[in-house]
Amino acid sequence: MKHVFAFVVLITIVAFAPRIEASPDETACWKAHSDNVTIVRDDWGIAHVTGKSDADAVFGMIYAQCEDDFNRVETNYLNAMGRLAEAEGESAVWRDLRMKLFIRPAFLKTEYEESPPWLKKLMTAWADGLNYYLSQNPDVKPRVINHFEPWMALSFTEGSIGGDIETINLARLREFYGNESVGNYGTPDPLAEPSGSNGIAIAPKNTAGKRALLLINPHTSFYFRSELQMKSGEGLNAYGAVTWGQIFIYQGFNNRVGWMHTSSAGDAVDEWREEISTDVKCEKYFYRHDNGLMPVKVTTIDVPYKTADGMKTRTFTVYSTHHGPVVRKDEKGAWITVGLMNSPSKALQQSYIRTKARNLATFKRNFAFHTNSSNNTLYADADGNIAYFHANFIPRRDPAFDWTKPVDGSIKQTDWNGVLSFAESPNLINPATGWVYNSNNWPWSAAGTSSLKQKDYARYVDNGIESARGRHAIRVLENRRDFTLDGLREAAYDSYLPWFEKTVPALVRAWEALPEGPAKSELAEPIGVLRKWDLRWSTDSVATSLAVFWASDIVRSVKPVPGMPSEENVATNASAEQLLASFSRATKRLANDFGKWNTPWGEINRFQRLTGDIVQAFNDSAPSIPVGFTSGNWGSLASFGAAPTSRTKKWYGTSGNSFVAVVEFGPRVRAKAVTAGGESGDPLDKHFNDQAKRYATGDLRDVYFYPDQLKGHTERRYKP
Repeated sequence: MKHVFAFVVLITIVAFAPRIEASPDETACWKAHSDNVTIVRDDWGIAHVTGKSDADAVFGMIYAQCEDDFNRVETNYLNAMGRLAEAEGESAVWRDLRMKLFIRPAFLKTEYEESPPWLKKLMTAWADGLNYYLSQNPDVKPRVINHFEPWMALSFTEGSIGGDIETINLARLREFYGNESVGNYGTPDPLAEPSGSNGIAIAPKNTAGKRALLLINPHTSFYFRSELQMKSGEGLNAYGAVTWGQIFIYQGFNNRVGWMHTSSAGDAVDEWREEISTDVKCEKYFYRHDNGLMPVKVTTIDVPYKTADGMKTRTFTVYSTHHGPVVRKDEKGAWITVGLMNSPSKALQQSYIRTKARNLATFKRNFAFHTNSSNNTLYADADGNIAYFHANFIPRRDPAFDWTKPVDGSIKQTDWNGVLSFAESPNLINPATGWVYNSNNWPWSAAGTSSLKQKDYARYVDNGIESARGRHAIRVLENRRDFTLDGLREAAYDSYLPWFEKTVPALVRAWEALPEGPAKSELAEPIGVLRKWDLRWSTDSVATSLAVFWASDIVRSVKPVPGMPSEENVATNASAEQLLASFSRATKRLANDFGKWNTPWGEINRFQRLTGDIVQAFNDSAPSIPVGFTSGNWGSLASFGAAPTSRTKKWYGTSGNSFVAVVEFGPRVRAKAVTAGGESGDPLDKHFNDQAKRYATGDLRDVYFYPDQLKGHTERRYKP
């Protein structure tokens, strides 16, 4: 069946449009906000923004974000609105089309008009802050967006690095709507750095000071978020990590409560296999549902893109049913639709309101929006409560079907039936063990022996498994009653690598079984190093280098088993020949790349930040810093996703620990934190890389939450 699409060439001036001149009313509004805002930059360059109202605080915080890295602010909204191709060219067309299947200006403008007045004020202040920044900094040249409008804030409402929409395969989308035979849909990389985060909350009974503690440890691509504080005369006082361009603290705390989001394996996205028929005479499509035929909705989507000759546009005819848009065909040619959470106004409300919660009751009340779709939440507060909250957009489904695969869209039984209530979801408050955690694994070990039981919930509420990081978290949390702020930091950087608990002994046994001879002698010395290893990373550890190089090879050599952790698969299913051949390749690779197989880990694993580019370029000849912690694949709680590039031998980190904070709640909140590299995106700014050594060693700095803490630590105080 052919799909109709048009390829239209339009020469436009979209990307080259001049900035819109501000009206007198707009200028007056900017001045009013500016007069009501004070920005204090501390000695790490972090902005502490105070506004008379919440809207003033939003105006000031987005202005401060633009000062630090306008490029990242704009790029996030180019991506969120499906306009990346206007800056980056035709290669981004399919990514833009995917976004525009759900996010369209007309839809967002309607959502904006129907939003509550208080939220509209914040969105207007957000646009005012961005436009005021551009007016004050004419040397800053936006790539595409020369004027921001309030409704645009609704295009990016949650803050996570990989939203639900990214589950839609771009190659298959291109094959369906582009009439192009893509062939390779992409195979998941078994060594891709686990995206997500670590979150830990500890109850007062397990702490030396009898106060609740919270670990905030997002694992994202580096420099993905800004660190700042925003306060207002309307009760706002939040500190933490803000995804560039957003109006709320995404992961952080106020003086009463703290929240940490981790990527969830909760099933919030489904696919349906549609039964399509065609009326050739009328050139219309229909799909079967509940013993009847319903018309397929047909719309067109324009995707402009930049070329050397100016702007051009591809226009696509796209299809959808009541389940959602068609995104691909299956192997038998059936159309597949996808459904996911798409309530921008409610999502933005939930994201913002949580930052002003004062206690457990008000924080829980916020879950009534049911728009936190891709994240779990770890929580702690000044009253001593701790909690694990599961992702709270879980559609209610018929459990008779396998929702991990496309289901039959022609029958009514596969329709969603609302969402699971708070009580129906695996949420856990104040467990007897006195701790909760999540490391993007399943929720069934979140509190050790006090964890919820999988059998008590529908199978589709979570598709995760246990992980090496999850087992590591339990190891550092169970049976401990003396946690302090620094003790929690030490736990977050505990150097144990549980992935190797069973795999290294399996390798050693394979070597021991070899007959005496050259093959055994060749590996005797490196095997001896691993035999003595305590399974802990460090910059001076040769064993870490051997183990990581070997693990990186063997994981690709052994066929994965769905649902089985990779370390268990290697330990039980890899043959002796595979284990030893892989280890031999690893030692030779170390020798070839670094001159000797016994190279310490710190000479390989490096942190380097040379430019403000979103995609970093690395250089073995330029300065870099050794890092001890490793990929989360091996169970390192402090995650550092590093790899060599085509131009380097050393491994440079690009993702993992990005913002780390430990928080203690009580009459007065205390916190320590570190941000990868530094706050500024400008290589000429002293705060571009001033936190790099602290980041690499886990040496968290004090957070200046209260005004008295800023005394002696203030570099600049100013109005936007």
